[in-house]
Amino acid sequence: MLHPKIPTMPQPTGLVTPPAVVEPTTVTPAASAPVAPAPARPTVQLTPGAVIALVGGGTAVVLVVGAVLVSMLLAVAITGASVAICALVIRSLINSEAKRH
Repeated sequence: MLHPKIPTMPQPTGLVTPPAVVEPTTVTPAASAPVAPAPARPTVQLTPGAVIALVGGGTAVVLVVGAVLVSMLLAVAITGASVAICALVIRSLINSEAKRH
């Protein structure tokens, strides 16, 4: 239905000669040109309020992630205990049925 078009590399036609080797030359400046100053970067200024906000935000993130991980671990533990209890009950029922016959 849909056929992909595969590009083909064009083959060289005729003799291909490598480009000529260019020897590097040194440039000597005739006069010293003025150097443009580097653009000034904006500096980040942290006020005490911003530092407190950053620390509070980081603490909140750590607490939320910790609560999620602990709840997931608890869910896995409860599921494992439930499966173990179900296995014991089923084994007990099978053994009691086997003893009756």
